[in-house]
Amino acid sequence: MDKENKAKYIYLTATLDAAVWGAELALGEGRERIYLVEPMGAIEGDPNLTDKKFPGNPTKSYRSKHPFKVVGEITIWQGHSPEQVNAMKGGLAKLKEQGIEAIED
Repeated sequence: MDKENKAKYIYLTATLDAAVWGAELALGEGRERIYLVEPMGAIEGDPNLTDKKFPGNPTKSYRSKHPFKVVGEITIWQGHSPEQVNAMKGGLAKLKEQGIEAIED
């Protein structure tokens, strides 16, 4: 059994599609949620989805070590098909097996 590490960062995105993927792929039980937030400190590009992997940051993905203020929630959104979600989870599991994990530095 893998030990789950606590994330060093809080992640956010400026695109609804990337937010939907984040909600669908998040660990844990319960309803998937997408929040509207305001950063309370500095944010930086998420190296997992920015120039280190995808030039130009097409998902507009960021991270911060500072808290966020929740200002709302998007309650109506269309998720991906179960086949798409399962394919993405399978791809992520394959990367993990290969030792390719999130950049946390």
